[in-house]
Amino acid sequence: MTTILLIEDEPRIAAFVRRGLDAAGYTTVVIGDGAEGLQRALRADVDLVLLDVGLPSMDGFEVLRAIRSHGSPVPVIMLTARTSTKDTVQGLDLGANDYVRKPFTFEELLARIRSRLRESTATPDVSVTHGGVTLDILARRASVDGRDVELSAREFALAEQFLRSPGRVLSREHLLSRVWGLDFDPGSNVVDVYVRYLRGKLGAEHIITVRGAGYRWE
Repeated sequence: MTTILLIEDEPRIAAFVRRGLDAAGYTTVVIGDGAEGLQRALRADVDLVLLDVGLPSMDGFEVLRAIRSHGSPVPVIMLTARTSTKDTVQGLDLGANDYVRKPFTFEELLARIRSRLRESTATPDVSVTHGGVTLDILARRASVDGRDVELSAREFALAEQFLRSPGRVLSREHLLSRVWGLDFDPGSNVVDVYVRYLRGKLGAEHIITVRGAGYRWE
């Protein structure tokens, strides 16, 4: 199910949007703080972010800047009561995919959400490159700084998950589901074992352990 993260500190607006998204069949996560919202936005299970500009601890522009600096491609729609062109341009220049001014109708917001989600699920690239590591998806070949590296099918699938989400924390549960097609098994260490294999073949510096959360491709 598609998960939408709403970072909005105004309870009335958050409740209004959440009701509509839930009715439309989305899984909705609501967070009212900028810094906390940023941490949640970097997780791989978030498919789209609705981001208010005026937030405590970090404003929406700071959150957006941090999301993009981590390399996350997650679609972001800015929500704001500000009407100046300068603010709109700033948000788009920082990497926002869309900009919706308050007050808005839920029908308009929903249409923009559907549009941004369609864009994010377009046909994937036939190759993915990050940090000197390249995966040729069609040929199932991997290289590091131009040097071919042999990867098993599972190693390749795991590497693809990381390279398609650079800077985002991927939980063990997420990787177990996407790569092995398994539900979460708290007793399994297969993800940790294969991460160790990848570190040996692609470079240990690329995959960072995030204690209590999972792994992140640097």
